Amino acid sequence: MIVAIHEIVQTSELALSNGDRLLQIGLIAIAGGIAFFGGMVIITALKFLFSWFTPQFLAETYNRVVIASKSVALALITLSAMEVTLLLIPETEWLSLIEFCLSVSITVLGGWLLSKLFRDFFDTKILGITFASNPKVKGESIFLLRYLGDFAIAIALILLFCISHDINVVGIAASLGIGGIAIAFAAQKTLEQFLGGIVLTLDRPFTVGDYIGLSDGPTGKQGTFGRVESIGLRSTKIRTSGKGTLTIIPNNSLTQATIENFSGAKKVMSVMMIAFPQKLSNDEQALIRQIVMDSTMDIFGLDWRSTEVSFGDNHAQISFFILGSNELSMELRRQLLDLATQQITKQLKNQDISFTLDEPTIYVDSPISI
Repeated sequence: MIVAIHEIVQTSELALSNGDRLLQIGLIAIAGGIAFFGGMVIITALKFLFSWFTPQFLAETYNRVVIASKSVALALITLSAMEVTLLLIPETEWLSLIEFCLSVSITVLGGWLLSKLFRDFFDTKILGITFASNPKVKGESIFLLRYLGDFAIAIALILLFCISHDINVVGIAASLGIGGIAIAFAAQKTLEQFLGGIVLTLDRPFTVGDYIGLSDGPTGKQGTFGRVESIGLRSTKIRTSGKGTLTIIPNNSLTQATIENFSGAKKVMSVMMIAFPQKLSNDEQALIRQIVMDSTMDIFGLDWRSTEVSFGDNHAQISFFILGSNELSMELRRQLLDLATQQITKQLKNQDISFTLDEPTIYVDSPISI
């Protein structure tokens, strides 16, 4: 029996060393299949291990990131096993293109999972700490940190990929730099307009369909007013109000102009319902109003002067109004309001007020009219 096994091993090694391509592909595929089924077992087993032997926040993070993206994690495990098997088998230079594709896929999937893990940590830890230390934090500034984290992950993975595949990053960067300088001198105006389009896309002072007004001259007097019909790489088209003509403005001019957005201002009403086991006294109602105001007054972007607390027989309806300029700032302010809601419930418990919080909080768009 031992002799037979030894002969099989020798035959396999001889076939691999001689470049038996069919056998090589078969081994790579088998490794991927074993890793796929093994990954399913490992992911499930880790779920129980995290829930039993680790702190609660680690178990919750694992469920939100890995379990919620189980298909991506399985694909990453499978491709990694195939990549390792391909590198261990000798005489596989003819599979270099497949190896390159596997590496690219692993880098992309790994970066996606790392980014999701970082964003989960940002939403659950960094955002809470920032709000606790400074409730007036602005959405654009705190979210810049999240984008910088994603950018750092992308750059690190790209550098790691280039180093592992002997790609001269310095040479490519130097070549692009020299070529970029030559192109910049040859097409300065066109590049200014193109870069202006990129700035408008990233900053989003307006979107297609918004009614905007542009200032004329340094005094900021109202000039062009109309509806944005398209935002191109070189110019933006605005259908002027009244005349109905189409005004085409270079993007680099818009980056330096004073823009008044009449329809981009967003306003969302958030409704929170609290039920009580019995009717509240006037003193208890006043105390609850004070707790709500104290917990939400310092949230930047919350119109606290419009906050309403109305009481029924055994319930209270709390209405908040969130103001923002784009979806990014609105998302942050919703998260800050959720943290403030947790603070409200904590204060109510400290005052020994029995209540039941209806979930989830209702958000209703309340557009600002032109």
